[in-house]
Amino acid sequence: MSGTAPHPQGHKAFPTAPRPLSPEALLNEEERGRILAKSALFAPPEAKLPDGRTDLVGLSREELAAEMVAMGEKPFRAKQLWHWIYHQGERDFSRMSTIAKPFQQKLAERFVIGRPEIGTEQTSNDGTRKWLFRFRDAQQVETVYIPEDDRGSVCISTQVGCTLSCSFCHTGTQKLVRNLGAAEIVGQFMAARDSYGEWPTPKGGGEDDDGRRLSNIVVMGMGEPLYNYEAVRKALTIVMDHEGIALSRRRITLSTSGVVPVMDICGQELGVNLAVSLHAVRNDLRDVLVPLNRKYPIEELLAACRRYPGVSNARRITFEYVMLRGVNDSAAEARELARLLKDIPAKVNLIPFNPWPGNDYQTSKPETIREFSEILLAAGISSPVRRPRGRDILAACGQLKTASERERRA
Repeated sequence: MSGTAPHPQGHKAFPTAPRPLSPEALLNEEERGRILAKSALFAPPEAKLPDGRTDLVGLSREELAAEMVAMGEKPFRAKQLWHWIYHQGERDFSRMSTIAKPFQQKLAERFVIGRPEIGTEQTSNDGTRKWLFRFRDAQQVETVYIPEDDRGSVCISTQVGCTLSCSFCHTGTQKLVRNLGAAEIVGQFMAARDSYGEWPTPKGGGEDDDGRRLSNIVVMGMGEPLYNYEAVRKALTIVMDHEGIALSRRRITLSTSGVVPVMDICGQELGVNLAVSLHAVRNDLRDVLVPLNRKYPIEELLAACRRYPGVSNARRITFEYVMLRGVNDSAAEARELARLLKDIPAKVNLIPFNPWPGNDYQTSKPETIREFSEILLAAGISSPVRRPRGRDILAACGQLKTASERERRA
């Protein structure tokens, strides 16, 4: 979530031309199919209300056009609705002034423009805001807005709970309940914009224009996004559509713990910025911190990073490294990290561990973090230390967990 720019020291020239899928990536197709099939077992409920009305949020342009044709309307109606839903942020059909009243009534009879319900909303002393969002089946996730001097990032969730059980992460102690649907994923960002009154879509959001308050999305909340890839792809495609929310792919960062078979296709289809939760330089330690490593070890993960389309000196992969005192924070590990990343256009975000109840890890000492960062910097790798945000409301990195789950544990 840090917006720190790469350090000017030690830049290397990397190729910028897009690359076709490599033989290694193609070999992952069978495994990718198994992952997507397993994802279907945790599918979200249908996006319908008990009265039979369908939620239009989360439908693709093609699906929206099909709904209009099914009503006996022309497909251009989908373009009108897209503008009102995603550019204007309008939820009331009767306020859509370019649509005739009889058609407004027909729409209201068949459809809704939904949002997740806000269970709680907390604002930190540092301006960070966290929402507990509740969906129609009463499942809940947390979403966080992190304001910076030059941007504002919305950290969105993709699953209720998580399967990864990373030992330092609070979310990892909550079992996976289900995946979120596209409507529930994009709905978090739309509800955040509701909260700040940022409708209609401001003119910012391109590669260079910072005209928005909510200018970036980081897919770093609850869940592993690549274990819910189809819904994530659909949601981010909606977010990037230039006639709606219109966020550039360069303003979206997707974080994965290393679901290697899906990383290739994500890069080809979405091309968003990639962040990788690394946290260790040895497989034996990463097996403990990030158990997914037992399936996709560091060597396979870094090979997938090298293949990721569009990676260059201008678009580096961010490697996230939580600093755990006496666990992964030695100078030798910093040097090994620099060696592992020497041929990858990389930035390393050093994340001081954010404590949460019931966990025994401790944050590395400031001088240890500083030395670790200096070793990476000397090797030409930008290594900003992420400033903890929202700790007082348990909104910082690794602290997310739905309030209902906390209460149940208590």
